[in-house]
Amino acid sequence: MNIQVRGDHMEITPALHEYAQKKIGRLSKYFDAPPEREVSVTMSVERGIHRVEVMIQVHGVLFRAEEKSGDMYASIDVVLDKLEQQIHKHKAKLNQRFREKGVRTRIGSSEDQGAFQLASTAAYEDEPDLLDDLVRIKRFPMKPMDVREALMQMDLLGHDFYVFTNAETDEVNVVYRRKDGTYGLIEPNE
Repeated sequence: MNIQVRGDHMEITPALHEYAQKKIGRLSKYFDAPPEREVSVTMSVERGIHRVEVMIQVHGVLFRAEEKSGDMYASIDVVLDKLEQQIHKHKAKLNQRFREKGVRTRIGSSEDQGAFQLASTAAYEDEPDLLDDLVRIKRFPMKPMDVREALMQMDLLGHDFYVFTNAETDEVNVVYRRKDGTYGLIEPNE
């Protein structure tokens, strides 16, 4: 697994780099194929808070986790736990989908994306289906607009995100308000 460790406005010590490589490298046991892209590990420190963000994309599925704490090593440990939980949940959902269809799950088949080999999913098989919590569906016309207009619409509505058709690209985009008060834009990746 190709792991890229970088510091966001900070220098990564060799010990910290090695620790992150070793810990995140453990995730390779869950995959039968390497991630399509390098695994991104980004670390930063702001006002004494140590933040770690990890992103892994395997067979089109993006796993992302972030943790903040008073210690960078502790943040790495918690991020690893979060990623393992996400992988287990994803595998359990795949297994449930195959059980419902009456198809035997086979690691490496094209239908299940061939991405995961997990030791045990028993702890996650009893989780309720997330669709049971879906209580409302909204439909609305999506008039093409630019990003600036979408941000204004989001603010006018008092929402934290806004889905719109980008007039420049003719693709569905999402603008959202970040925790620090700035804004983000989500675009499809081709």
